[in-house]
Amino acid sequence: MKYAVIAAGEGSRLVEEGIIEPKPLVRINGETMIDRLLRIFLENNAESISIIVNNEMTVVQKYVQGLKLAVPVNIVVKSTPSSMHSFYELNSYLKDDKFCLTTVDTIFREEEFSTFIEAFKQSDKDGYMAVTDFIDDEKPLYISTDEALNITGFHDEAISGCRYISGGIYCLTPTAVKTLHGCMEKGMSRMRNFQRQLVADGLKLKAYPFTKILDVDHASDIVKAENFLTGKDE
Repeated sequence: MKYAVIAAGEGSRLVEEGIIEPKPLVRINGETMIDRLLRIFLENNAESISIIVNNEMTVVQKYVQGLKLAVPVNIVVKSTPSSMHSFYELNSYLKDDKFCLTTVDTIFREEEFSTFIEAFKQSDKDGYMAVTDFIDDEKPLYISTDEALNITGFHDEAISGCRYISGGIYCLTPTAVKTLHGCMEKGMSRMRNFQRQLVADGLKLKAYPFTKILDVDHASDIVKAENFLTGKDE
């Protein structure tokens, strides 16, 4: 299984709120967010890990370039206009096998992630999307499904019957990379529009519920993430 991390965002809101570390190097319970993801990937049988960081974050560039892992690490340094464009910059490392893609600030329970990965490995679907009914996002992407959790649509607003939102963890097959190329050719942007195109192209996608998934966008989210992972939010 291949894994990829989008660590190319600026983290501007964290900076505005006094967090001086670049987002990938922000520590959650003593572990940087990038290290946490890499550790979890390795524990879930990573064959390779691909990472994109932006041009401006030289500290992060040096950090990831100094990584010494037991599997190949592919590093792309490029500033992009959206996460979909960042995904495109990584696609050459992902196009020939099943893979998992996420952003660097996605916080989840490790045991749920492991069962998610195993379910996808055993599946014949084109993609498994991590979803949650915990909504603490400024602009959530709502996901509609049928009773078997097959995804029927992605929506900017909650529609009738929409229980889940996207958790920002995507397990996909090479078929999805073809859709990505089509999106780029059409001049599209944003991961949510790519996901809509997956449905439009007829790909078979399954929603996989996690109890909770958090993003670290604000300084207050760091404490929320730490409490969540240590069980103090229950």
